[in-house]
Amino acid sequence: MLFSRMKSTMVEPEQALRGRDRSVLVNPTFHEIFGIPVQQVPEGSEVVYLALGCFWGAEKLYWKAPGVTNTAVGYQGGYTPNPSYEEVCSARTGHTEIVKVSYDPAKTSFEQLLKIFFENHDPTQGYRQGNDVGTQYRSAIYTTTPEQQAIAERVRDEYQVEFTRSGYGRITTEVKPAPDFYYAEDYHQQYLDKNPFGYCPVHATGVTCN
Repeated sequence: MLFSRMKSTMVEPEQALRGRDRSVLVNPTFHEIFGIPVQQVPEGSEVVYLALGCFWGAEKLYWKAPGVTNTAVGYQGGYTPNPSYEEVCSARTGHTEIVKVSYDPAKTSFEQLLKIFFENHDPTQGYRQGNDVGTQYRSAIYTTTPEQQAIAERVRDEYQVEFTRSGYGRITTEVKPAPDFYYAEDYHQQYLDKNPFGYCPVHATGVTCN
């Protein structure tokens, strides 16, 4: 019971794990779908970081999306540098599981990426998605430009109207400029391509916004 409470409470910075000074992912590590290093941002692409529960299924949503040029999974929003998956699962790093999405703004819009985001999880659940409980499953949009920040705040507010209309509570999604991002281990990258029958449900609510 104590561990369950810990997983649903953000760790204090002074209690966070120390981490390490190097990435847990070898550079380069090549993308199973795009064939380029997961660390690479293709020329002309912009980047945003999106957390919508278990990062296995979230990454698959985005590598399949038109206009996306690269994806990678990792950890963000906490205190521990270069954490391991086990450390993140301990709720003592403060990180959320997240997808780094590179996209070509000439081929897709940021709004379209946010539509995928808000319509494929429940952004009102706080530190959980369905049966996945913990601070690592919280919803977040970490932006890399002021334009992204303004659009994300506007779109969040538009979806709030629809979620309220459908009987849901307040959207708890963090929307802020991107903090340090740390790549996850190799076996997590494109996990559902390597393990097509892997468990990672999408917690879509059916709420949409045009």
